[in-house]
Amino acid sequence: MPLPVIPSHRDLAPDFKEKYFKQILDHFNYNSLGNGTYDQRYLITDQYWKKGNGPIFFYTGNEGDIWEFARNTGFITELAAVQGALVIFAEHRYYGKSLPFGKDSFNIPEVGLLTVEQALADYAVVITELKKELGAQKCPVIVFGGSYGGMLSVYMRIRYPNIVTGALAASAPILSTAGLTDSRQFFQDVTADFEKFKPACRDAVQGAFQKLNTLAQQKDYRRIQSAFSLCKTPSTPKDIHQLIGLLRNAFTMMAMLDYPYSTHFMGSMPAFPVKVACETMLNGTDLMSALRDTVGIVYNSTGQLTCYDLYSLYVECADPTGCGLGFDSYAWDYQACTEIEMCYESNNVTDMFPPMTFTEQQREQYCSKRWGVVPRPGWLKTQYWGDDLSTASNIIFSNGDLDPWADGGIRKSLSPSLIAINIPEGAHHLDLRESNPNDPESVIVARKKESEIISQWVKATSSGGSSSRLPQPAGSHPAI
Repeated sequence: MPLPVIPSHRDLAPDFKEKYFKQILDHFNYNSLGNGTYDQRYLITDQYWKKGNGPIFFYTGNEGDIWEFARNTGFITELAAVQGALVIFAEHRYYGKSLPFGKDSFNIPEVGLLTVEQALADYAVVITELKKELGAQKCPVIVFGGSYGGMLSVYMRIRYPNIVTGALAASAPILSTAGLTDSRQFFQDVTADFEKFKPACRDAVQGAFQKLNTLAQQKDYRRIQSAFSLCKTPSTPKDIHQLIGLLRNAFTMMAMLDYPYSTHFMGSMPAFPVKVACETMLNGTDLMSALRDTVGIVYNSTGQLTCYDLYSLYVECADPTGCGLGFDSYAWDYQACTEIEMCYESNNVTDMFPPMTFTEQQREQYCSKRWGVVPRPGWLKTQYWGDDLSTASNIIFSNGDLDPWADGGIRKSLSPSLIAINIPEGAHHLDLRESNPNDPESVIVARKKESEIISQWVKATSSGGSSSRLPQPAGSHPAI
């Protein structure tokens, strides 16, 4: 039976209401903080909901302001319009406006309540209480998330299967962040995106970094400042290390956000930024100024910056792929110092970047100094199963081949209800974004498949079936 056509997000105007939920500060220690609470922000719209019967689509907020995710996850509201769903976007504790201790949230020890476990418990409590409030006790809940939010969706289904019927985890690197992949893989995959466009692109980037390295060895700092339009002349190897981190981060962002149209998510990006970057690199008269102009796609999209401030545009942290800026970056840095493992390195052999290591020892040293914590390698794998997921069920793992995070996630279906959907022309969780005339056919097919599977989960649960193990939809493949 053909599925209804999913309307374009442009035809919808989701009327989100911003609300706050009185949330428990510490779900796991009854003596802690006198059962204190904080205000957790969430967004909700019932304009498509078949009240009391339709499913609940719940976005497990990740490392940022919840409005940013709501504006860039139009697929959920498009699907809600078809399936009559209530839509909720919940903000992750310590991000956006959900700061448990206000401006003191990133002090030690207040920051200690920032854990995956506490965030999942927040979502479990929000869902349970809102279902009561709205008379929706019988409505099945499907969780959605992208990137770290996709990891949280997987964990919600594993940890709270009594609350969550199924999960769509888009671009969720649940293996690499649990220390289960090669530390060279991430920057190798970033490089592959540029190499696929044109092998000469990789060579040009590598050549530009080699020139920078030669000047750094000669301590020709003035030439480096001039070539990269830096606001201050670098004067130490630390400044050069920071410059290399800033440059490498720009390529990471362009590879992740290689969407077929311009976007304003995690910054402003043109359509096909990898293509734009390669053309900029290959059309430059001088390799280093070409490299400067290429990273300007990320750092100077408006063209208004007259120079680059090394230490304000990029902050080195416990995530070598970048933590962003502001309070949200503190929160993510802390998480990368505790449960989430990201010891990724570049080496100039399997990738096009200068060698930059980030070993377990370097991580431990940094995190001890910055946050007074010792990371616990292996904890995510212990707590949330790592690659031993065979007894889980009702999870879609979607990944785009253009996304450097993809190979850190699940790429092959593990059972009839643990379904991998691979999107050949997809960048970082492209399938969660609203429909766009420039979408490649592969993402249109992926969304239809996701819609079909979710519809089957909802129907099976609504008709009294168990949500623990449901059949794979007819005609579907082990992996698309």
